Amino acid sequence: MRLEDLPHAHLLQRHTGPLRADARYDTVHFDDLALTGQFGGAQFLECAFTAVRAEEARLRRASFNEVWMQGGRLVGVDLAESEWQDSEVEACVLAGVSAYGSAIRRTVFRQCKLESVNLRGAVLRDVVFEDCLLRDVDLADAKLTDVSFPGSTLAEVRLRGAALKNADLRRAARLDLPDGHLGLRGAIVSTPQLLELAPRFAQALGISVQD
Repeated sequence: MRLEDLPHAHLLQRHTGPLRADARYDTVHFDDLALTGQFGGAQFLECAFTAVRAEEARLRRASFNEVWMQGGRLVGVDLAESEWQDSEVEACVLAGVSAYGSAIRRTVFRQCKLESVNLRGAVLRDVVFEDCLLRDVDLADAKLTDVSFPGSTLAEVRLRGAALKNADLRRAARLDLPDGHLGLRGAIVSTPQLLELAPRFAQALGISVQD
């Protein structure tokens, strides 16, 4: 998708000035912006983010509704307990991001790289990770409902204590799940994936396989 393809593209106004905590931003375009500082509780409605760089920024409890983000780089950002709804995140890098306790609904991550992202206890519903790399992503105690991973690589993704419902892993390019295999109840996997995961299931159940 391009910026001009957004339904509200004609309403977007370019952002000027500093960002403020607890402020509400409606139909604002944030472009080529470097974010540092505290912006907790900020609300973003029908906003666009292009080439935004955020490092060690604090956006705890911020809300993102109908937001489009492309080409962003978020490093060490605090997004704990944030809310995302009806949004698209494309070609972005999220590294060392804290997003535990977040609520993410009807959101698409496309061609993104998520590395060392903390999503413990997060609630994900109707979320798609398309052609993404998820490396060292912590989903312990998270709730995943109707979540899918088409074309995505899951490397060291942790699911200990997670609750899954219709979590579709069949089209994932790779599944590397070091723990939480018993928490895969409610997931959908293909036969080859099941065979690949079988040794991990056996180990989790305390089964010794000997020939």
